[in-house]
Order: sequence, then C-alpha cells, then structure tokens
Amino acid sequence: MLFTKKSLTLDGFTGFRALDDLDPMRIPQGRGIFVVLRPADFEPVFLNKSTAGTFKKKDPSLTREALQAEWVADASVLYLGKASAGSQGNRGLRKQIQELLDYGRGRPTVVWDARLIWQLRDALDLVIAWKELPASEVNAAEAAYHAEFVSAFGRLPFANLVQARSKR
Repeated sequence: MLFTKKSLTLDGFTGFRALDDLDPMRIPQGRGIFVVLRPADFEPVFLNKSTAGTFKKKDPSLTREALQAEWVADASVLYLGKASAGSQGNRGLRKQIQELLDYGRGRPTVVWDARLIWQLRDALDLVIAWKELPASEVNAAEAAYHAEFVSAFGRLPFANLVQARSKR
C-alpha cells in the first residue's frame, strides 16, 4: 500500500476531513482504525511546546531535534491508530477521535500515544479518515497497517512511537 488518500480510500477508509472542520457526530460509533494524514502542501513547523494536555502530570512536548528525528518526509500518513470496544464496551471511533481532538485542545486525556501531532503548528489542518471493522479484527488490522508502513518507509509514522502487535 502507498498510504495515500487514494490507496486508503480503495482500502475502505472514509471521512477524510480536516481536524478543524470535523463534526464528531458524523463519525461512526463502531470499532475500527483511523489515520491522520497531512495535506499535500503541508510542511512541518514544530512548536516549542505542545498544545496537548498533560497525562499523569507529564508534559507531552519533545525537543525540535526529537520531532525532526521522528518525521517521515515522504509519508502522507502521520499516525495510525485504533478504536476498540474498550474494557466497558462503550468505546469506538467517535469516542477515540473525540478524545484525540480534546487532547490537542489541551484537555487531559489518555491519548498519549498521538502526542507528536499536537506539536505541529498547523495540526488542525491535518486530515483524519477511518475504517470500521468488526471488533475481533481491530488489533490485527492496526498491527498489519503498522507493519506495512514500516515495510514501505523503514519506520513507523511520525506520531506512532510504539509498533502495534497482533494480540491473540
């Protein structure tokens, strides 16, 4: 897979809305995976301090050098995440993506793994898309997309700091 809007669309992803224009009520509530992409003309400008909220009183900010080291220059996809049912069975794409947005607006949440997105100056111009999947396929799909991205680019997307593994 090329990890472009076209290839993701062909693979069943929908949505493709700028974070700033996203209406969470239009996001399905089911389980699945989602991607954050940069628009074609997006150039990274790293902020000194993240706009994200704290998690367990930890500042999510990294140095510019650390951010630059994570940047994947040729990739459109900046983050690949999942939205599973959760321990209470009440989670899904809408809730996970809403928490991602809340986190970027400075609210403390548990979306620590995507924190690098919120240290980009124009983060709200980024685009999000999702793909609904049966709950039993979410973990394997996330792991497969991570592995495929690493195969294509030699590393994880910019804001993914830990590679997903299929859970048995």
